[in-house]
Amino acid sequence: MSDYSGYFFEDLQVGMSAAITRVVTAEDIEAFSAVTGDRNPIHLDDAWAARTRFGGRIAHGMLTGGLVSAVIGTRLPGPGNIYIKQTLEFRGPVRPGDAVTAEVRIARLEPEKQRVFLDTTCRCGDNEVLRGEAVLRVQSRAVPL
Repeated sequence: MSDYSGYFFEDLQVGMSAAITRVVTAEDIEAFSAVTGDRNPIHLDDAWAARTRFGGRIAHGMLTGGLVSAVIGTRLPGPGNIYIKQTLEFRGPVRPGDAVTAEVRIARLEPEKQRVFLDTTCRCGDNEVLRGEAVLRVQSRAVPL
C-alpha cells in the first residue's frame, strides 16, 4: 500500500482483512447529530431514552456504519478507491462509552470491473452490532480510476 493511494486491485486477495477500534463517546453522538440533523431523543436525551427498551441513550446506527467507512478509506483497500454500495443490518445498540471494532474482510474479487466485495461487521466485545456488505471499485496499476 502506498501512503496516498491505498492498495491496488492487483495486491488484493480474498480473505484479507483490516479493522479499527474506537470508543464512541457522548460527544461523538452529539457531533453526529449536529452534522446530520438527526435529533432523535433516543440519541440525545437521557431521561427520554431511559424509558425505551434500550434503557438509555444509543448511538446513531449510521455513526457505527461510518466506522466501516473509516476502515475502507484508511486501511483496506485504503485511500484512492470508490465506494459503490453498502448494505447495513443493525443488530444491536451502541452506547456511549462502548468500544466498537469495525472490520472488513474481502469476500470476492471481480477483476473485469476492478470490484471488491467486502463483508463488514462491527462488534462491541463479543456482540455483533452491525453486519453488511460493501462494494468498491479499486484502482489498478494498469487502469486508473
